[in-house]
Amino acid sequence: MLRALELAAQGISLCSPNPVVGCVILDKNGALAGEGWHEYERRDHAEVVALRSAGDRARGGTAYVTLEPCNHTGRTGPCSEALIAAGVKRVVAATLDPNSLTAGRGVRRLREAGVVVEAGLCEAEARRMNEGFAKWIVTRRPLVLMKVAMTLDGRIAPPAGHHKQRQPYWITGEASRATVQTLRWMADAVLTGVDTVIEDDPMMTDRSGMPRRRPLLRVILDSALRMPLDSKLVKTANQDVMVATVSQDQKRIEALTERGVRVEVLASEAGRVSLPKLFEKLGAECVLTLLTETGTRLNTALLAGGLVDRIKIFCSPQIMGSDAVPAFRGLSPAVNLEHAEIERHGNDFSVSALLRDPWSEAAR
Repeated sequence: MLRALELAAQGISLCSPNPVVGCVILDKNGALAGEGWHEYERRDHAEVVALRSAGDRARGGTAYVTLEPCNHTGRTGPCSEALIAAGVKRVVAATLDPNSLTAGRGVRRLREAGVVVEAGLCEAEARRMNEGFAKWIVTRRPLVLMKVAMTLDGRIAPPAGHHKQRQPYWITGEASRATVQTLRWMADAVLTGVDTVIEDDPMMTDRSGMPRRRPLLRVILDSALRMPLDSKLVKTANQDVMVATVSQDQKRIEALTERGVRVEVLASEAGRVSLPKLFEKLGAECVLTLLTETGTRLNTALLAGGLVDRIKIFCSPQIMGSDAVPAFRGLSPAVNLEHAEIERHGNDFSVSALLRDPWSEAAR
């Protein structure tokens, strides 16, 4: 199963909006017969790829798969039927399908055909890999992963006048920033606010160098359409920059559209873009995971609104003082990070935790 998880990881950024899945098939003597993983463009699911690799050696053997084999016809036929037709006698699945409408059906069909089925091996690892899929398949909204880079005293930028506008100011070191690129690679979209664009002029691109099927969608919250036309985001836009606004300024909309920027006029909440409506829009475009890299106001709004599923805070061992810009402001009650994970990134460290488990939502 650990090997199946390794294979599944090869589908990250290549199989969205499908889940990442890996499969290993052993023959009846316990020897490796075949293996495979899912890549969206290749269509075939991991089980079918592994069965093709195993050939006749799959008969009487065991299939280890990171997600319950499907029992429905979509772009491909049901994997449960493919396993049955190949003569596999035992299937070990790490976890059931997160969609309560289909969960268990693949297992049921296999058992009806006399296949021995076990589930739950390496379940936590398998579910971690498909948190975005679990959230999207049930709610049709993306998993929201909040990333924050801050000092030990919770500051994300120096005091006013201590930072040259439209120039990057790095809180954390190179190791942390490389990890952020990996987070962008794993996400379908990244979100920031127009204030950050005006202040820092970021690119918000995936510079990990790793392959992806769809370009990273760069989403800017800009209720009043203040997006600078000479910003790096606009200059590099190729229908992969979305500005979410409530403004009806047609002249401004046309100026952005002519430069390859998508402008989406969404519902308003107190004069600002409705975050739930934005997430519904992104979900409709098959965005499974949304990475947020925002400032004080949006960080606070996202957490206070209960809209964050997972959070990862990078901390730099420096202190800026109370005049510097805070990461959050006025959060009540406090947000508790249970089962927090701590990692080192060079001279920095990160704290990450799951705030809302999408698999628990799926179970409901």
